[in-house]
Formats: sequence, structure tokens, C-alpha cells
Amino acid sequence: MNVYLTLTLVGIGFGGAFFSGLLGIGGAIILIPLLMYVPKALGVGALDMQAITGMTMVQVLFAALSGYFFHKKNNTVSSSLVVTMGISIIIGSLLGSVLSKSMTGEWLKAIFAFLAAVAAVMMFIPRKEEEKVAAVAMGNGGEATAIYYADTVSFNKPLAAVIALIVGILAGMVGAGGAFILIPLMLYVLKIPTRIAVGSSLAIILFSAAAGAVGKLSTGQIPLMDSMALVVGAIPGAQFGGVFGKRVKVKTLRLMLAVIISLTAVKMWLEILG
Repeated sequence: MNVYLTLTLVGIGFGGAFFSGLLGIGGAIILIPLLMYVPKALGVGALDMQAITGMTMVQVLFAALSGYFFHKKNNTVSSSLVVTMGISIIIGSLLGSVLSKSMTGEWLKAIFAFLAAVAAVMMFIPRKEEEKVAAVAMGNGGEATAIYYADTVSFNKPLAAVIALIVGILAGMVGAGGAFILIPLMLYVLKIPTRIAVGSSLAIILFSAAAGAVGKLSTGQIPLMDSMALVVGAIPGAQFGGVFGKRVKVKTLRLMLAVIISLTAVKMWLEILG
């Protein structure tokens, strides 16, 4: 075993999961580029795209699980939204992860770069933030209102199911939970408030990541030891990210997510086109 590569993977897992807990994403949008470039840059090894997508799916599963418990405790998870989109995303992710076995690394890169570009554009569209929670919560500390609002948020259920199915297929192909594209769609298409979208997305991608991991494991796309190194860093990383995220304003969270997605999209398209 390459000890230096293992330590590098632990660090990458921590960093990816930190942003998972902070921004409500599984971390794939950050993790995939890190796995592609960091080990090679440090001279500790190189990973092919098939292995990267398999490892990422495992890390996303554990990072999302860890981050979900934090957001659930803070009452920003809509059960109705999670059930509606979770069922569809399971089907899509399982299908996409199995299909990815027959795809080349270049095709997987192109799909991931396309998703990142679409998400980046959507995140920069101006949107008036929902103020309902803050307005109603005045005088009671906000906790009870957050529970009420998260459980009663309204949305178009058939549209939500279709969105989750499509995102699941594409995300399953590239080893992602899909939150980096799911959150912009929840914000701008389904009109879900930011904190509810961030909290609920982690629960939704738990379905996606679990199904995707099963699909990739059954087709031999997951290097187990390297994946476990990522997980060792991911579990504490997601908790630290969640704690830090509570102290950051909603607009700042959205801007951070938009910048990260944009930089990733630009980097990968430059590589593909080059």
C-alpha cells in the first residue's frame, strides 16, 4: 500500500466532506477534481476516472450521512421533499452507475463538466431569498418555526420527482450524489428556501449515493482500500463543515457554492477542450 497516497486521500476526504456539511452537498463537485489533480501533483500516485467515480460515490455516501444528522438536528430537512425526490433519485442513480461501466473516462469527464457548468450558471441567477422563517420566528428563537416550516414547505411533487430521476441518472454516471446540480434546481425551479434546500439535499443524496454505490460495487468500479481512506477523513470533515455553516449567512453560502462550482466547471472544460 502507498502510505503517502493513503494520507493524501484522508486529507482530500476531509476537505470534500467539510464543504459537504457546510454547503449541503455530497462533496463530489470538489472531490472529483481533487482526486484527479492532487495525488498527481504531489507525486504520490495517479487515479483513473473509473476509480475516481467509484471512490467518490462511497465518500459522498458517508459524508452525506454525517452531514444529514447535523442538519436534521437543526430542523432544516423537509420529510415530504426527501421522500418525493429520494425515491426517484434511487432509480436514476442505480441506472446511471451501471451504465457508467461501459463509458470512457473522457465521456464521464464531459458529463461532469456539463453538470457543473449548468449548476454554475443557475447559482448566479439573482433570487430574492425567502424571509418567511425569519419573520415568523421573531420572539421564539426560531427553532419551533424552523420545524414547522421545513415540514410544510410546498412544491410541485411530479416535477420534483422528474428532476430527481434525471439528476440521479447523470450523477450516478459520474460518481456523485448530485447535490451540486440538485440544489440550484430546488432553489430556482421548485422555489425551495435555501436552508431547507441545503438540509434536505443531504438526505436526498443519501438515497442517490447508496444506490450508486451498489451499482458501482456490483460492476467492480470501487477500489475499497482507497475509498475507506476517503471515508476516514469524510466523517469528521462533514461535522466541522456543519458547525461552521451555522455561522454563515444564507447569501454567503450560495455565493461560496456558486464560486466553487464555477471554478470546477471552467477547469474541467479547459482540460477537455485542450
